[in-house]
Amino acid sequence: MARSNHRSIISIFGIICILAFFLSSSPAIAQEIIISNYKAVYGYGTYNTHDIVFIRKFARNGVDSYLAVDPQTMETQIIPARVVTMQPLDRAGLLSKYRDTPYCRAIVTAQKQSFALQDAGIIHGFPKEHGITLTIDLCPSHKPLDRIVFTSLITEFQKIEKPVPVALSISGRFMLTHGEDIKWLKGLVSTGDIAVTWVNHTYNHHFDPKKPLKDNFLLEPGTDLDFEILGTEIAMLEHGLVPSVFFRFPGLVSDNSIVGKVTNYGLIPIGSDAWLAKGQQAKAGSIVLIHGNGNEPLGVEDFIALLKSQKSAVLAGQWLLYDLREAVDDEFKE
Repeated sequence: MARSNHRSIISIFGIICILAFFLSSSPAIAQEIIISNYKAVYGYGTYNTHDIVFIRKFARNGVDSYLAVDPQTMETQIIPARVVTMQPLDRAGLLSKYRDTPYCRAIVTAQKQSFALQDAGIIHGFPKEHGITLTIDLCPSHKPLDRIVFTSLITEFQKIEKPVPVALSISGRFMLTHGEDIKWLKGLVSTGDIAVTWVNHTYNHHFDPKKPLKDNFLLEPGTDLDFEILGTEIAMLEHGLVPSVFFRFPGLVSDNSIVGKVTNYGLIPIGSDAWLAKGQQAKAGSIVLIHGNGNEPLGVEDFIALLKSQKSAVLAGQWLLYDLREAVDDEFKE
């Protein structure tokens, strides 16, 4: 009887060990990312023989890291601090040092285009051929992601463009309530169906329909811009997303002062010259805006209609989608 109990104890212990192994290696636990000590920095250096500009420093699961941007391609990456050396340099110095790069040219241009109440920043790309840059805003919403936008893109473009490039302007509160949608999008990225540029769209996306635009969205008195920007980037990183250098104002509403504050974070404000739900027509080089958060069915329908109308041109390779970084990069090359 004692031997039987001993075997039972061994069996139970074995089961516990097996369960512990599978739990510790499950995606939910293995992929957990903890971000701490997150802050904006200014500096430059070299990584893999390329010049880089450092814009953030943080600890990722306890490992000191940087978020850095290649000023030529505007691609961002996470780099462990132990493998690079950052040379501190203030913002003015960085703009001067890299003044001939697309990244710094775009920042300077965005600052100059900052006086309108709506649609400040870069609103039009540079088309190599007839085509557009698609940006999809994911504002806070209780409705599910409009997945039909992405499945339609893949269906129409898979023969000539794979992955299909798209910029997703994502808010922190969207990430809070749409974890499964984000996993689904990441799945499309991992299978090579889409390539995403993740654009900062603030954390809360405050909006009060009773207030005038000059006191609304990010212009609302008392707004904590540091949290709206950096809090969103932290949420991106914790979801396994790499923040880009692009920023979209909620409602496309801003003023000269807040554009300057946003560019001080090393970000490039992106507007749109073709917000489809407002009746604006897409043309060659347009930065097209639709909402994919379930709150703008008209814009989604218009975009799908646009895809269908251009189907023959798409198949002929005469109507393409452009990566946001590529469109802005080409616009500001010498």
